[in-house]
Amino acid sequence: MQGTEIQVAKKAIYPGSFDPITNGHVNIIQRGKKIFDKIIVGVLDNPKKSPLFTTEERVDLICKTFEGDSAIEVVTFSGLLVDFASQNKAEVVIRGLRAISDFEYEFQMALMNRKLSSEIETLFMMPSLKYSFLSSNLVKEVFQLGGCVKDLVPTVVEEAMKSKFMNLNK
Repeated sequence: MQGTEIQVAKKAIYPGSFDPITNGHVNIIQRGKKIFDKIIVGVLDNPKKSPLFTTEERVDLICKTFEGDSAIEVVTFSGLLVDFASQNKAEVVIRGLRAISDFEYEFQMALMNRKLSSEIETLFMMPSLKYSFLSSNLVKEVFQLGGCVKDLVPTVVEEAMKSKFMNLNK
């Protein structure tokens, strides 16, 4: 169509607790960079949860995972996602979907976010097939039971998990 121009958003938010970041998250972020100039990884600081890693540790692990990549910014946030997106001048929120069970929750959240701010769009992305079963909770459970998480998380995360569990078991 002549005269029709597609405007591409330059910046997107990828929010989550990332406790810990998995290779599924990394896959979504890397593929998101093909669409957006900048991905802001928003690490949710939720004092009601009892995460394995502190907010600061999660930020540090994500920063180390993407060290030297200027297209990735890691920021903590609390409160409404739409407010966080607005403060960072991002019009798109990226959400990963693994299964149909994810879709129902994510669909509700996307509609609520749109109700709160009509300026925010949600982009659903599926991870690569090899990560479609992966969740942070599953990774933590497998690790706590002595299973290998080598191909499930970045190396820096695996090392941090070993260190964390050694300290917890002292």
